[in-house]
Amino acid sequence: MGTLWYGGTIRPLTAEKEEHQAVYTAHGEIIDVGEEAEVRSRHKGEITREMDLQGGTMYPGFTDSHLHMIGHGEKLLKLDVSDVSSLSRLKEILKRKASEVPEGEWVLAEGFNENLYENQEVPDKFFLDTVTADHPVMLTRVCRHAMVTNSKGLDRAGINKQTQDPEGGWIVRTPEGEPTGYLHDQAQELLKEVLPPIDRGYVKEALQTSLEDLYRNGFTGGHTEDLYYYNDPLETLNIFYEVISGDRKFRTNLLVHHEAAETVLNNKKEHPFVTPGSIKIFTDGALGGRTALLSEPYSDDPSTTGVAIHSQEEVNELTKQARVYGLPIAVHTIGDAALDCAITAIEMHPAPPGKRDRLIHLQITRRDLRERLRKLPVVLDIQPRFVASDFPWVIERLGKKRLPDSFAWKTLLDEGLMCAGGSDAPIEPINPLLGLHAAVTRRKPGESHEGYMPEQKMTLYEALQLFTYGAAQAVGEEHISGLIKPGYRADFTVLNMDLFKTKPDEWLNAKPLMTIVDETVVYQTE
Repeated sequence: MGTLWYGGTIRPLTAEKEEHQAVYTAHGEIIDVGEEAEVRSRHKGEITREMDLQGGTMYPGFTDSHLHMIGHGEKLLKLDVSDVSSLSRLKEILKRKASEVPEGEWVLAEGFNENLYENQEVPDKFFLDTVTADHPVMLTRVCRHAMVTNSKGLDRAGINKQTQDPEGGWIVRTPEGEPTGYLHDQAQELLKEVLPPIDRGYVKEALQTSLEDLYRNGFTGGHTEDLYYYNDPLETLNIFYEVISGDRKFRTNLLVHHEAAETVLNNKKEHPFVTPGSIKIFTDGALGGRTALLSEPYSDDPSTTGVAIHSQEEVNELTKQARVYGLPIAVHTIGDAALDCAITAIEMHPAPPGKRDRLIHLQITRRDLRERLRKLPVVLDIQPRFVASDFPWVIERLGKKRLPDSFAWKTLLDEGLMCAGGSDAPIEPINPLLGLHAAVTRRKPGESHEGYMPEQKMTLYEALQLFTYGAAQAVGEEHISGLIKPGYRADFTVLNMDLFKTKPDEWLNAKPLMTIVDETVVYQTE
């Protein structure tokens, strides 16, 4: 007894031009794919439910291979300033927010990006002190590898001229040594320690809000890293178990921060949709704040090569500990020196048999590093949307010499490396159509040029595979997920247009008609 899905176009992604008319599923599994009349005939008497796609196009279920689900929910609940493009507008928004907050309480906002502002000026304490002297302020950078605060925030945290930079972090200072309120990577923890405590209800609301938005955007699954940041990791894990339950199905693969690993892995439960997958390790920061770890100095600031979150020896040891749990690692690596560090650790402590490590972001991939990667069982977790966000300012940051090996997604595919696609939400918008558009056009929506580094453009087929088959490869499930074919999971994304028959700029208007997980419709437009 099963379901016939018909009335639209089926894009199984088993081949670039392949399309069908109908799919028959039963017990959460794809049984048959083909012409509608033939599928109906083969399963006559078995079809107990019929679902009309209403002219839409069905794809394998979209999976975001790297995001922070709770963080995405927080962004939807909090003040988001990621689209603000001037300091005057930022001041106006923050002043209004401060007027709504009781005196002495924190003003919290997400997503500033100085590359959008005049003279690329960072809104540090000197700027924020003009916003309010009555409230401490915490404003995270869009990359979440840096934040700014005002004088009141520095006072609350006890950060002053005598405060030492923590290991793996950096406090920006005036020439006289006074903190400017701009905190990078591990230095952010000094401020986070004095923030109001986050209660369980808030975390649950953020996850619920995120899940509903993921459904609306057509996602059937996600690989998410959240467990270390909200009080007790075990409590956060249990919230995942509570929220993703019953008919609220979502293929959730958890990246477990190495500092939360012992607690989580010793207390995890069997769950049909929530599974710990990899141990998460950070090796560097981000290009925006010049904390991504480079092998040569930044072109626009020769005084620095970035920040190493851990030493090579520490990354080696963390990798070794992951192997004790029988798990692969998932490593944040943006700069080429950070990537070198991660590869060295994997070479020293190989992945368990049958498992794949995953390297995340890979914005600079030198040829010699790619050669080493091809010898390893790894999946490269890329975020195509970073091209639209980081260009053109990143050209000045890295210099033209490094550019051919930077954001080089097509090169990675052409050299036979397995790649998965994600958004890194809340860093980037969750909408997968934006990721597909960036991968294929290499430009921002609304721009009309040939694209940044146009030789790195992907085909639509390649881009779609990042969010489907590639995401399945990242967790070793390409034999049951990521395609529409018999024996695979009945997870589908149905859009209101066939992307293969429309132009890239038109994709930005595409809308999910249905999101289906395990043969269950978890979202449907009215």
